[in-house]
Amino acid sequence: MAQKAESHRLRIGRHSQAGQVYLLTMVTLNRQAVFAEFQAARCLIRTLHAEDRLGRARTWAYVLMPDHLHWLMQLGEHVNLSTCVQGVKSLVSRQLGQTVWQPGFHDRAMRQEEDLQALARYIVANPLRAGLVKRVGDYPHWDAMWL
Repeated sequence: MAQKAESHRLRIGRHSQAGQVYLLTMVTLNRQAVFAEFQAARCLIRTLHAEDRLGRARTWAYVLMPDHLHWLMQLGEHVNLSTCVQGVKSLVSRQLGQTVWQPGFHDRAMRQEEDLQALARYIVANPLRAGLVKRVGDYPHWDAMWL
């Protein structure tokens, strides 16, 4: 019950704007390390690439941690942010044959003056800060358009 209340609060004040760059965080159900398994991780990454090809979202950077995703993306035209995220989450859950995600997600709309390249470097260094690798390049589940 507490999860639903928390999920509802995440939606308060959410505004979806085509062309807007967002930093999104999605967390797995009960923080299970679903994406520690290589094939599950690649399934999600293929889904992000499909969003790019379909024009629903342009991926600027992401890092897929064992139990969560940080995704810096630009929302496509005629696409609602919640619908885009729900589509990604739903497709990955269906392909993996299990409920993967906690309800809701965290989003932050980025201002034009923010340094997206510096933010991308910070995002992809997450595995290094978490102690999963000694070098960012050793972690297989990240990408950034500048790096």
